[in-house]
Amino acid sequence: MTKLKTDCTTPDATNPCCCRVEAVTTVDARGQMVIPKEIRERAQIKPGDRLAIVSFEQEGKSCCICLVKADEFAGTVRDLLGPMVNEINKS
Repeated sequence: MTKLKTDCTTPDATNPCCCRVEAVTTVDARGQMVIPKEIRERAQIKPGDRLAIVSFEQEGKSCCICLVKADEFAGTVRDLLGPMVNEINKS
């Protein structure tokens, strides 16, 4: 039996929904914002880390913005698209 990978986006019996509002921050005049220290520590975000900005659109406008560590995002994309690329290369 294959065990499914679980992560923050995969709810389970002990954690039915792990997405939540962690904090509210303000964007300054230069377009910058501060990620609160507690959140940076839990996410292990350190100075110099690269974050991918993922946006979701609805009716032509971004309705949700998510930050993902670039290294982890690249791995996730590779895991998701790798099998498709392999199938295309077989053709």
